Amino acid sequence: MTLQWTAVAFFLYVEIGINIILCAPFVSAQRWRMVFSWRIWRWLSPYWNKCFFTMIMVLIVLFLDAAREVHKYSNPEPMQEAQVNANLFDHLHMRLFRAQRNLYISGFSLFLWLVMRRVIVLINQVAVAAENNAGLQAQMESAAKAANKHQEDNRVLKQALSDEEKVISEKNHQLKIEVESLSSQLKVAKEAVQKSHTEMEAMGRQAKGLAKEYDRLLSEHHQLQNLQSASDKKIQ
Repeated sequence: MTLQWTAVAFFLYVEIGINIILCAPFVSAQRWRMVFSWRIWRWLSPYWNKCFFTMIMVLIVLFLDAAREVHKYSNPEPMQEAQVNANLFDHLHMRLFRAQRNLYISGFSLFLWLVMRRVIVLINQVAVAAENNAGLQAQMESAAKAANKHQEDNRVLKQALSDEEKVISEKNHQLKIEVESLSSQLKVAKEAVQKSHTEMEAMGRQAKGLAKEYDRLLSEHHQLQNLQSASDKKIQ
């Protein structure tokens, strides 16, 4: 195996190991997101896309070269020529085997390189979705707590309003009773005032009659005095 295909094979083994680790069920997406947020990945992020597309181009070139070799050694003409010479036949089969091996190595390397990038992207998306889900769950719990608190406050407020309405109703009933009592007392007072007014009018009329009687008696008294004085003068 030449140096370039040794490097491609080593790259394939590294890809297989990384993909197996990325797909390990005991490592959560949040942990991988923490790993991907290390400073070294931030430092390498500007070069990541260039490296990714460069490796794709290299692997595509190697894959096409391996496919060309497979097609070259699979043609019937070289095989017909190799049937004459046994050593040449074995040599062609060996070259065909190497070409097929290189084709598989480059093809799987290209495939796993794309799969690895997609897995990393999906892990990040799953981690972000989990974080958003946790945030939404916390918001829902806080909203539920706030709703329960508001319901409890509304219940307490309704209870307070109901108690206050009962107190107001009792006070209104008491005030109504007091108003009725005061109305009855006012009615009695009005009747007493009217009665006293009637008595005062009767006493006024009686006082006027007594004054007239007094004036009459006083005039009769004067007349009697005048008659008595006149009779005394005649006797003298």
